[in-house]
Amino acid sequence: MPPPERLRIVVLTGAGISAESGVPTFRAEDGLWEGHRVEDVATPEGFECDPDTVQRFYDDRRAHLATVVPNPAHLALAALEERHDVLVVTQNVDDLHERAGSRNLVHMHGELLRAWCQACDGRFGWDGDLLARPACPGCGEAALRPDVVWFGEYPYGLDRIDDALRRADLFVSIGTSGAVYPAAGFVRSAHDHGTRTLELNLEPSLGTALFDEARHGPAGAVVPAWVDELS
Repeated sequence: MPPPERLRIVVLTGAGISAESGVPTFRAEDGLWEGHRVEDVATPEGFECDPDTVQRFYDDRRAHLATVVPNPAHLALAALEERHDVLVVTQNVDDLHERAGSRNLVHMHGELLRAWCQACDGRFGWDGDLLARPACPGCGEAALRPDVVWFGEYPYGLDRIDDALRRADLFVSIGTSGAVYPAAGFVRSAHDHGTRTLELNLEPSLGTALFDEARHGPAGAVVPAWVDELS
């Protein structure tokens, strides 16, 4: 039997894939993010108004990463790289894709395990706290903040993502709400380029009708099953 066709696949992942590992989802039904108003902990204005609260919030989230592990959906996507040309674009700021083994990855909303210096514009790997205002490894100034994209800031890697969508055979959205742009617009871009589209989500998203196919259920079940089909 001939080997399966090697496909060019762009996978978008959102909070739903990491929720099954115990990472809290972005926003609860009451509109709060782990007990905080989003405006207070996920905007430049919130950081300017109360930097201590923002730093403490992300310090706690960073520490929580040590308590969670990749789930079968993360592991299946890493395995998919062995058989197809895969770019994982994640809206998540955790490191579960990396720990699962994914290598071709764009963190469009930044990473909890990186810090950004407001003085020298340097970006550094960071696994400790930022509340105590540690010195920047590059310039020595106490001007570090989480390297996380907040509302009103420009996501990372959009040119690379757009180029990948132009060349892809398949676009897959996993665990996303379909409500946050620009990621929610990727399915339209894929369609514009003639790319097949698939949604894998716990339940129908706001953009389900835009996909060529949708499958619903826990990511830890539906993602490995889909990956097995491509073997």
